[in-house]
Amino acid sequence: MIWDKEKRYPLIMGILNVTPDSFYDGGRYISFEDAVAHALEMVEMGADIIDVGGESTRPGASFVPAEVEISRVCPVIEEIAKKCKVPISIDTTKAVVAREAIRCGASMVNDISGLTFDDEMVRVVADANAHVVISHIRGTPQTMQQNVEYDDLLQEVRTFLQRAIEKALAAGVMREKIIIDPGIGFGKSLEGNYEILNNISFFKELGFPLLIGLSRKSLIGKLYDADEDRLPATIALNAIAVYLGADIVRVHDVRPHVLALKAVEMLKKVGFDGSIVR
Repeated sequence: MIWDKEKRYPLIMGILNVTPDSFYDGGRYISFEDAVAHALEMVEMGADIIDVGGESTRPGASFVPAEVEISRVCPVIEEIAKKCKVPISIDTTKAVVAREAIRCGASMVNDISGLTFDDEMVRVVADANAHVVISHIRGTPQTMQQNVEYDDLLQEVRTFLQRAIEKALAAGVMREKIIIDPGIGFGKSLEGNYEILNNISFFKELGFPLLIGLSRKSLIGKLYDADEDRLPATIALNAIAVYLGADIVRVHDVRPHVLALKAVEMLKKVGFDGSIVR
């Protein structure tokens, strides 16, 4: 169960990349033992969801065959599912990978393509009654940063998400299983990413929980002249996103976000006059 009334909000999705080439932690958790240990560590730190990915989606990343992706993620998902009750998400755009991951214990599909790369994906999600994160992207990870100019960024992203939502509903995906993600870093300029973050309410108007995935991405790295630690700005931007209405933040660093977001949630509860907002 992803949405539980007894849980605190927002939810924290811990990133587990079992890849050799992800932009931040590529190769760090490529071994089965290290991947499982890190997942359990994130759960201990307070992660509400573990998002397992076997193919990097950084700009320019190489394509990974489905059988390779399955061999990376499925043993890890199966072992995590045996050892903890936290929901597991599979970060993939391939229906066959999603199907196998669900068979092994995943209950959510995080599809950065917004159900556009693989026509079978929506059927896999519907048949499994799985949660699905529908994200916006322009192009593919190989091409997405080649054209980042929009006539109306916010409206184009929202229209894309609306169409994907309609596609999911028409295929039988339950409304309460859908989560949307405006796709920070996926085919947007530096300024465009910040425009999206400043307008979270515009996407919340669609009526679905909203996920933000900006952890340590280039919208932070490009702010600095040197190679600086991206964690402080990651926490700052995620805190702002949650204050503006984000329901899930997808992060590499779980414990610092657990601690920071407690303060944000308190701020949201207390009115300007010191009274508790009901």
